[in-house]
Amino acid sequence: MNSHKNARTTYQGRKALIQRIAHEGLIPAAAAAGISLRTARKWLGRWRSEGEAGLLDRSSRPLKTCTRIDPRKRQRILGLRRQRMPMRTIAARVGCSVATISRILAVAGLSSLKALDPVLPVLRYERARPGELLHIDTKKLGRIGRVGHRITGDHSQRSRGVGWEFAHVAIDDHSRAGFVQMHKDERVGSAVQFLKEAVAHYSALGVRIERLLTDNGGAYRSKVFARACQALGIKHTFTRPYRPQTNGKAERFIQTCLREWAYGRIWHNSEQRTAWLPAFLAYYNTRRPHSALGYCPPASRLAGNNLLQLNN
Repeated sequence: MNSHKNARTTYQGRKALIQRIAHEGLIPAAAAAGISLRTARKWLGRWRSEGEAGLLDRSSRPLKTCTRIDPRKRQRILGLRRQRMPMRTIAARVGCSVATISRILAVAGLSSLKALDPVLPVLRYERARPGELLHIDTKKLGRIGRVGHRITGDHSQRSRGVGWEFAHVAIDDHSRAGFVQMHKDERVGSAVQFLKEAVAHYSALGVRIERLLTDNGGAYRSKVFARACQALGIKHTFTRPYRPQTNGKAERFIQTCLREWAYGRIWHNSEQRTAWLPAFLAYYNTRRPHSALGYCPPASRLAGNNLLQLNN
């Protein structure tokens, strides 16, 4: 039984209705049960044709559905979709409405053409020792003239004309030790200067940079930057075009910097934000747990006692 809470009759009530009809008649029995004469006649007819089994609830699903699609036609529709054919073209080809085609494709999970693209496996890698690979990237940050809309929520309070500044970030592939500097631009001069500062920083930690990975930005593709890498004895490689996942460690480090430093508290000006950068890096490298390192800080993967240098 699956009667709803407001049902006038249940299985037992219908049996009592049949008994009452036999003794009192159809009309008095229907009135006593609080149901219409038509409903009482329906249950009487079912009892006469099927016995007590006819008094049970039936499924509300119709016995025949005029909109059902022939299985062969359904397979043809799915086959055309797997050939990346649009819904309207399929509808015209097989002689169905667009709504029918849309319903069939939705059930099969082929509403979006993206479902036809193979899911590329996530390839994760990690170098065996510190310095074997260094990731470098940049992030454009708006300069702070006053407390902005990210804090106040008022988008009309914007600092117009204050300009931009650029965070140049570097992160070691094995240890995840990070290094960040602020520069006025992301041109080749700033990129080369940051590279030299980063190499010197990691050298103070006892880490020699062997290889560098960057995106395909103009500064990194320049001959000046290539000569700087050659002078430092670093092999420079690039990410696949339009594939930022290749440099995913730098991208993830940037997101952490934005959330926990750049936009992590109220800054009254850009100089105050920059002044707090060394403190954030010291916390990130020596105390902040990293999930990829078994929830240990990056300093745990650097040889020797480098806490003093990392806090500088």
